[in-house]
Amino acid sequence: MQTGGHPPPQIVKGTKVKLIIATIKPFKLEEVREALTSIGVRGMMVTEIKGFGAQSGHTEIYRGAEYAVNFVPKIKLEIAVQSGMADQVVDTIAQTAKTGKIGDGKIFVLDLQQALRVRTGETNEDAL
Repeated sequence: MQTGGHPPPQIVKGTKVKLIIATIKPFKLEEVREALTSIGVRGMMVTEIKGFGAQSGHTEIYRGAEYAVNFVPKIKLEIAVQSGMADQVVDTIAQTAKTGKIGDGKIFVLDLQQALRVRTGETNEDAL
């Protein structure tokens, strides 16, 4: 029994929204943002993170002593897009972020079960 307000959003099978999570080198952020904007991406979330993969950290010298740096600075992008646009977004990030050197990053694509624009209540593709 509902006591008012909006009905619960309907979850539709066969989602039409994808969430793309990418890690890139920090100095590539502005170039990637510009490339994504040029193909129609209207928003993204950006987080400064630290991580390691194949690089598995490196050593640095500080005040004459060598020490291991186990985590490397990265930028994490989170981008929700219509399913039909996901491949183009992935290709754009991959091409723009690539330096050809170790640590260029990773890209993950997930089905997004639901999206909701808080201000308007729009859901899924309309919320993007």
